[in-house]
Amino acid sequence: MSNLAPIYVFATLDTKFDEANFLADALRAEGVQAVLIDVGTLNPPTAQPGIDRATVAAFHPEGAGAVLGHTDRGTAVTAMSRALRSFMIDAYRSGRCSGAIGLGGTGGTSMIATAMRGLPIGFPKLMVSTVASGDTSSYIGTSDITMMFSVVDVAGLNRVSRQIYRNAAAAIAGMARLAPAQDEGQRALGLTMFGVTTPCVTSVREILEPMGYDTLVFHATGVGGRAMEELAGSDMLDGVLDITTTEVADEVVGGVFACGPARFDVMLERRMPYVLSVGALDMVNFGPLDSVPQQFRDRNLYVHNSSVTLMRTTVEENIACARWIARKLNAHPDAGFTLLIPEGGVSAIDKPGGPFHDPEADAALFAELESAVAQGPTRRIVRYPHHINDPEFAQAIVDEYRKVMH
Repeated sequence: MSNLAPIYVFATLDTKFDEANFLADALRAEGVQAVLIDVGTLNPPTAQPGIDRATVAAFHPEGAGAVLGHTDRGTAVTAMSRALRSFMIDAYRSGRCSGAIGLGGTGGTSMIATAMRGLPIGFPKLMVSTVASGDTSSYIGTSDITMMFSVVDVAGLNRVSRQIYRNAAAAIAGMARLAPAQDEGQRALGLTMFGVTTPCVTSVREILEPMGYDTLVFHATGVGGRAMEELAGSDMLDGVLDITTTEVADEVVGGVFACGPARFDVMLERRMPYVLSVGALDMVNFGPLDSVPQQFRDRNLYVHNSSVTLMRTTVEENIACARWIARKLNAHPDAGFTLLIPEGGVSAIDKPGGPFHDPEADAALFAELESAVAQGPTRRIVRYPHHINDPEFAQAIVDEYRKVMH
């Protein structure tokens, strides 16, 4: 048996004891310890687990009584998920477990996966679920949970389910045995990128990586920005080069890649070395052309591909975006940052002859930022006469980051 800490197996043991117990035995067959944990909330378990539900429920901030004893299943599951999240985080921090695996249907998946999202990126976490073949974004969020489709329902053991559970056991055991990656002392930087700012971000990476920086690039699709900020909040980033803030335009105007209300907060609250720009703020993103809302059909639209249609932002929308950014930056007066403005254009299609070239709209964005953002010695806005994808602008980003690095 391995010297690893046990892998925790989570399930509602009033209905899924046989399946969870089989999964725990499969883990032991892989040479790792396994502890069966009951997260049921209504009927008692059919057999005694390694850790009972009362122990988990006690991690709720209002105590076990806030979890157990409910007659409404939805209320009980929500309360147990909150307790389970705290339980998992405590187990991880204390080193009591080396991985987390759960199994369930819609209710169990929601409860267990929500709790798993509290575990840090890189810690082994796997969910065997009946809903893993569909849209799993509501379960995974910005975490790295591995979802495995159960194929058949989690209801009894059969030739399919047994193999699925064996595969899941082998997968989580392999993750747990894998030694944590060594960063070799590199400083990790988060960078935001879109297809139309790729040349800029690529140039920045090519400058930074030979200098010993570990560059983590995030696709600015709403969830990408949130994933970057989650890593920043987990102390896994030393600084951020927020080159592509296009998600703000979707938030303000109503596109499909909206950033959400908390954008920028983590970097500012933690006072991280922070350089940002206005990459792709010339566009709002929609799906296929026929999905563009009716009120925008007569606008300047650009079919990026069969799945993505871009809409050029107007003077008024750019002013609104600038004000949104300014409110966020001004809400953290003690945080420092440098905001770089590329006067030659903010995306690959915002340049002379390009479909989104609109100097008036860009000028409104730049002027409103300079007017609305509270500036000071450590809160700077700097204009450069370059296009965002010019090599000179990439070099300027690196130079400005080195000035704010501390």
